[in-house]
Amino acid sequence: MSSGQNSASGPETTGEQDCTVGENDGVIIVDHGSRRQESNLMLNDFVTMFRSRTGYRIVEPAHMELAEPTIKEAFGKCVEQGAFRIIVSPYVLSPGRHWKQDIPSLAAEASKEHSNVAYIVTAPLGLHELMVDIMNDRINFCLKHVAGDAGECTVCAGTGKCHLYT
Repeated sequence: MSSGQNSASGPETTGEQDCTVGENDGVIIVDHGSRRQESNLMLNDFVTMFRSRTGYRIVEPAHMELAEPTIKEAFGKCVEQGAFRIIVSPYVLSPGRHWKQDIPSLAAEASKEHSNVAYIVTAPLGLHELMVDIMNDRINFCLKHVAGDAGECTVCAGTGKCHLYT
């Protein structure tokens, strides 16, 4: 066969299922964590949106530090829900120290209690064309707000931060 598979091969034998998130994969979306509770709750909102939009069955939030749930707690929750593989996805922009050292170290520590569960730490959000659209959308919304043409966004609501400084 031109695909390189024999007729008995399927996703189980070719590794094809390893390239997508499957029913028994757990996704942990991890941010830095904050002393500000509102910031930590925003991760929960993002995880809810992410789960809804992707249809992934097992998605848990985690904070690297300063707040709970921790990566270790989220890892355990994923395993309790039937995950055989964990995908730790940093909710950070740049590949700095947290991505290079801290998150992998915390994930490795969490995995020690679940030696039969494989895991990966994915790349941070980084440079992506859609980030341009997101930033431009945020800029335009904030300008509309200060012009009186839009209410406060959920990020700034109640902070008093969204206004022109002179």
